[in-house]
Amino acid sequence: MALFSLRSFRTVWPRLHHWRAVLAVALMAGLAASHLALAANNSVQGAKKDEGGLDIDAPTAILIEAQSGSVLFEKNADQLMPPSSMMKLMTAEVVFNALAKGDIKPTDEYRISEGAWRRGGAPSGGSTMFAVLNSRVSVDDLLHGALIQSGNDACIALAEGIAGNENEFAATMTKRARELGLTRSTFGNSNGLPNPANKMSVRELGKLARHIILTYPEYYKIFGQRDFTWNKISQQNRNPLLTMLDGADGLKTGYTKEGGYGMVGSAVQNDVRLIVVVNGLDDPDDRAAEAKRLLEWGFKGFEERPLIEAGQTVGYGKVFGGDSGSVRLTTSGPVKVMVQKNGSEKLTARVVYQGPIRAPVEAGQQVGSFKVWRGGALAVEAPVYTAEAVGVGSTARRAMDGVAELVIGLFRAGAEKL
Repeated sequence: MALFSLRSFRTVWPRLHHWRAVLAVALMAGLAASHLALAANNSVQGAKKDEGGLDIDAPTAILIEAQSGSVLFEKNADQLMPPSSMMKLMTAEVVFNALAKGDIKPTDEYRISEGAWRRGGAPSGGSTMFAVLNSRVSVDDLLHGALIQSGNDACIALAEGIAGNENEFAATMTKRARELGLTRSTFGNSNGLPNPANKMSVRELGKLARHIILTYPEYYKIFGQRDFTWNKISQQNRNPLLTMLDGADGLKTGYTKEGGYGMVGSAVQNDVRLIVVVNGLDDPDDRAAEAKRLLEWGFKGFEERPLIEAGQTVGYGKVFGGDSGSVRLTTSGPVKVMVQKNGSEKLTARVVYQGPIRAPVEAGQQVGSFKVWRGGALAVEAPVYTAEAVGVGSTARRAMDGVAELVIGLFRAGAEKL
């Protein structure tokens, strides 16, 4: 039984031929609503400090529950910044995807070119796996070098081996990001070294980390390996959370002068996995402390509660030209949200879809999304599907729907001129 009550309902049809339907419901966790504090100047989500909230020094940050995608805290989460070596997560995802599709094998070997060696190897003075010039290194070892040792040479070798050159690989990274729903991230190289095209927000870094954790559990284990030795040089994993927090098991740090110190980290406690991203800090110790504090705050202060049950109707979509004027909308499974243990908080949920939905409509057709806001920030989003099929209506029915759409469109056009 869901722990949230539906308090209000409304539908809005803004535009002719491309209506966007919004079904709004107010959801209350607990018996009474408490207002969430939103700082207009820095977009902080979370309760006030005296209500169990958190103040942090990181310029940008986000805290996510991995399974549901619930956002527990955010600060300037959509600000684009240089991701530095955290960008290696995108490089890894492209490689993981190629491995999963069978396009490449872990045993495939790529040559360490002079470019990879000079720009990312020992002569570069940056983080490196110390791969030998013109040597051949397996994809598996290059992944370990890139993710444990933060080897820039490993990333360039992977890019050149898969795409022929680093520019092509960077273009592939951006294309793949769009496929994953990362709509604003762009990439100019494979390793996060300074490049004007390297831009990501902490929100999209968090989404990427969540995708990697849920989609590639076997490869994700690489992120938690404590050390790696190559060319007789052993290096410790650069992720400080692995030794600072119980249950921490991976992901990536980053630093450039332009982007400051940042990190993506994840940990599991009591079967709950949280993902934290911080960026733009001035000191590596502050980076680690802020990430740890956010994770501890999330584990201590939140619990998961059901919001929508599997198969539950979340709304009805208007159908154009069908044998029925509407279609029932559902999610593919249960939707859960993380809420604060102490006190109650007000959530707002909306089903958003592009409508009217033109007949014929297939059962299971994705038409929109179910979105839940905590205060003014998006906490959970899940796809919305049609629950049944709708056939094409009669000629008279389609004509009536066409007239209705025309009238509403004319009314809207007139209202916009007022």
